[in-house]
Amino acid sequence: MKVSEGRIGRVFVIRLEDGDIVPECLEKFAEDKGISVGQVVLVGGIGSGEVVVGPRRSDEMPPEPVLLPVDGAHEVAGVGVLAPDEAGKPVLHIHGALGRSGKTLTGCLRPGVTTWLVAEAVIYEILDVKATRIYDAVSEFKLLEVE
Repeated sequence: MKVSEGRIGRVFVIRLEDGDIVPECLEKFAEDKGISVGQVVLVGGIGSGEVVVGPRRSDEMPPEPVLLPVDGAHEVAGVGVLAPDEAGKPVLHIHGALGRSGKTLTGCLRPGVTTWLVAEAVIYEILDVKATRIYDAVSEFKLLEVE
């Protein structure tokens, strides 16, 4: 385990509009506001897109993602971590549980999902933390590295 201790900076409450793309719109917001590292909490509605629900095989690298479509309006509760990539651009790694009609789809929202009607996000800026998403050639992921 690697740890970096920080402190809470600014806190933003954000209303995402119908059709906004997550995580793209939150990464753009973070970039515009100069947020380097942060935590994101998301609630609301998701209408379309794809969710990564795991690798096809756990023992293969790089993993082949299993993508499932979001077919219609779903409730969402999600949490993620913002950290800059090697070029300094904010990258949001966010997982969510999406529910509809008593069924739940849980996974990574990284490929992009769109807001249905409205979603609400809170971004907690974390100061004094040295964290970067570094490209890992084995997994082909941008993995969080902390100092």
